Amino acid sequence: MVTLLECPFDYEATLAACARGERLALQSLYRQESARLLGVLLRLVREPALAEDLLHDAFLRIWSAAGSFEPSRGSARGWIYSVTRHLALNHLRNRQREVQGGALEEIPAADLLDLASDVSLQSARIHLCLDQLPPARRACIMHAYVDGFSHAEIALKLGAPLGTVKAWVKRSLAALRECMG
Repeated sequence: MVTLLECPFDYEATLAACARGERLALQSLYRQESARLLGVLLRLVREPALAEDLLHDAFLRIWSAAGSFEPSRGSARGWIYSVTRHLALNHLRNRQREVQGGALEEIPAADLLDLASDVSLQSARIHLCLDQLPPARRACIMHAYVDGFSHAEIALKLGAPLGTVKAWVKRSLAALRECMG
């Protein structure tokens, strides 16, 4: 049986090439990450057409800002995901402001404080619930929902069987739902 060894993708070199204006580097990066980035965007915005638009905008931003990537501050792949995620979150925040329009002035300050407190409590609860998961299961959830990894990628990263990873994700989501109850 012949096995082809796949060379690891060099994100750092690809970003450096993008910073130099090499369009083939951007095409290569798109082929490598667009499907996973689209998955992350879909989980965030829950609208396929919007996610595709944001994916396009993310690659434009990656292309134009590639020169600002600093390897000393983190991985190149992490930077790419961070750029994409921040773009989506900024879009959601802006859309929320548009929907609310001038309505914030009409909401009493006490209600605004209650709303901020509710959001803060939800965030604290999810972190508390995540902390109750065993480390490997917590890592599965974080890789799947924060990093946008597939089950196969998580299995490879953790050195665990694919079936085990799928079971961990399923059980962990059930535990989080119960904890958040």
